[in-house]
Amino acid sequence: MLAKTNSEPQTANPDHALALLCEMLRIRRFEEKAAELYSLNKIRGFLHLYIGEEAVAVGAMQALTPDDAIVSTYREHGHALARGLSMGSLMAELYGKANGCSKGHGGSMHFFEAARRFYGGYAIVGGGLPIAVGLALADKLQNLPRVTACFFGDGAVAEGEFHESLNLAALWKLPVLFVCENNLYAMGTALSRHQAQPNIAPKAAAYAMASATADGMDVLAVEAATVEALEYVRSGGGPFLLEFPTYRYRAHSMADPDLYRHKEEIEHWKQRDPIKNFAARLLTAGTITEVDFKALEQAVEREVADAIAFAEAGEWEPIEDLTKAVYTLA
Repeated sequence: MLAKTNSEPQTANPDHALALLCEMLRIRRFEEKAAELYSLNKIRGFLHLYIGEEAVAVGAMQALTPDDAIVSTYREHGHALARGLSMGSLMAELYGKANGCSKGHGGSMHFFEAARRFYGGYAIVGGGLPIAVGLALADKLQNLPRVTACFFGDGAVAEGEFHESLNLAALWKLPVLFVCENNLYAMGTALSRHQAQPNIAPKAAAYAMASATADGMDVLAVEAATVEALEYVRSGGGPFLLEFPTYRYRAHSMADPDLYRHKEEIEHWKQRDPIKNFAARLLTAGTITEVDFKALEQAVEREVADAIAFAEAGEWEPIEDLTKAVYTLA
């Protein structure tokens, strides 16, 4: 059952609001099933889940165009789904099948689809930041009216690439939107233990860069902040740093015992769940009904089931192809 909120809800138009809810629910159910399949050894290797952070990917993607580029992190399943990559191709990639979005070569941390300008998926913390700067530089040199959106976590702020990338982007006034998903933990290290200044957005001032912070648990707040930031970037103002405080409900990865957080903290953040609370706002506003929500749930469940079937039916890469794209020195 959906609980009504006491406050007056602020919602988008009904069709758009329902689409936002659907996209967040798709990510949540995909991730939950991925965790289940990992436990069954259907998925191997590393698996970093996006559960709890859905509002950031969904809200931000609304403001980006198909021509804009996306650079993500190793926790990129939500970004890929929100960008429009097919759920089947993503599940197949988790399985390591040849019909995966990266032909089974990348797995969980390396989703990629050039046709949608989704350029990873990077396993190295902060590794996507200089890639984003390079993409934006190429667009500027070709006078292409495009923006590169670079997603990263608070842990990347401790890396040299963060500072180097912000500096060059500001120096050259590149069309980059830096999006920090601040989930308060760099793997198992709390933000307060690795940053003397725990607020990320103000760090942009060191590079004469504009910045803003918005609630990463509210999909409408994320969308509105991203729209404003992109207007600034597209108008020639240069790069922009957006910080979205958010929270991951699961451990850093499926291999993490999660001994560094108190259960009370996790439960506190679950009270701000981006899906549950947004659905409640829509219910209060009369935008959706319980029947609508159940129908949406069922549609998403079918999509997830179809994605699993697609992955299960996929072929493994032929043995003779295993040495392709492998480089050695002569």
